[in-house]
Amino acid sequence: MWYGWWYMKSLLNLKKQAIKLRNQGLSYGEIQKQVNVAKSSLSLWLKDIELSPEHRKRLYTKRMMILNRGPKSQKERRLREVGKIISKAKSEVQLPLSSETFKMMGAALYWAEGRKKGLCEVTNSDPCMIAFMVKWFELMFGVKAQNLKAYLNIYPQQDESKVKEFWSDLTGIPTERFGKSFVKPLSKNYKKNNLYYGTIKVGIPKSVDTKHRIFGWIDAVLSKNKKINVVMQKWESLQKYQRPIPVNLIKNMRP
Repeated sequence: MWYGWWYMKSLLNLKKQAIKLRNQGLSYGEIQKQVNVAKSSLSLWLKDIELSPEHRKRLYTKRMMILNRGPKSQKERRLREVGKIISKAKSEVQLPLSSETFKMMGAALYWAEGRKKGLCEVTNSDPCMIAFMVKWFELMFGVKAQNLKAYLNIYPQQDESKVKEFWSDLTGIPTERFGKSFVKPLSKNYKKNNLYYGTIKVGIPKSVDTKHRIFGWIDAVLSKNKKINVVMQKWESLQKYQRPIPVNLIKNMRP
């Protein structure tokens, strides 16, 4: 019997404390940190309490701040998660890379970003990727940076000389080894979020055979997959594309 009386008295004290805090303008969440009861109980106890305009303004401002901070908090949490994934992945790589791994890593990058016809050239806007390929050209083929050729693709608002200096400092290619830059003309579809450093093409002079050698390495890896060869042979006819005869030429051919 005494236990039930003590419980009711304790609950009454909690209710009085909650009402006092509510009258001070605290939110349910803030009250709950000081009064250990369920939010449903607070809703029941405090539903008839009118907040002053000043208190309502404070709670509204706080609620807006929480809503605005929500996406930012999620973004920061995701960045931390990605950071952990990258850190763990880095620990899975054994350094230094073996010479064979290094060779095939560069070959794969060239396969994706390199020129397929003509000279051995690679084009990209990623400074890290370009720096890697310049070093790869030197270690694989003995061609040093000062003997490479480079060309820029930039936007009109960019300072060509400064962009050229940036890529020269990064790669070691002398500025006098840079050919004529391609400056994208202004148009209605003008891109404001353009690449800050532009795009650079780096190539080895007189290097057609070098390019074929790289693709020979790639073919050596792909040749292990017999399915690729079978499918390619099956659909070889698709490569035999004939350009259609222009309509006006067909009309002239009619008797």
